[in-house]
Amino acid sequence: MNMDVPCALGLRQLLVADIARQRELFGLTKPLKGLKLWLSMLSPRFAPVLLYRLAHRFHVMGIGVLAKFFSLINFLMFGIEIAVACKIGPGLFFPHTHGTVIGAISIGKNAVIYQGVTLGAKDLDFAYDAAHRPTIGDDVLVGSGAKVLGGIQLGNHVTVAANAVLLQSIGNDVVVGGIPAKILKSRNL
Repeated sequence: MNMDVPCALGLRQLLVADIARQRELFGLTKPLKGLKLWLSMLSPRFAPVLLYRLAHRFHVMGIGVLAKFFSLINFLMFGIEIAVACKIGPGLFFPHTHGTVIGAISIGKNAVIYQGVTLGAKDLDFAYDAAHRPTIGDDVLVGSGAKVLGGIQLGNHVTVAANAVLLQSIGNDVVVGGIPAKILKSRNL
């Protein structure tokens, strides 16, 4: 898991990767250019990503007021709350957003996060401490209503089933589900 990826890429590179991943998931192969590219950034599946990227960029630049402004717009318009300090790799996709709370320390590349998901502390943590918040690997899918709580690690290629409550670290290439979540299936890639 390379959690430094978001800082290594520029804002434009991250947005291009996010749009490319969204189009890939929809099975679209024709590249977008010009006005169509800009209009695609206003879709309800992509605008929350754009707003998060802007909020995080301003946070990294030390312009907290603008970071919180874009984060608030995201919350008011799309019902998604993403901590401005959370590092998220390229290829982020939200099929739906309402009721989603992302307070993880970091999320790797190509994450798919459905509505009603909570990725965060399992107790009050106003200091945004890594010991209390999850770290998510690459190519992770988190199903609707799932909760990933505490200072745990999720490996790469993990699927968290809908409505699962994950409270323990999980390795690579598994599907987890249930309350509390357990490994349901290992993938042999």
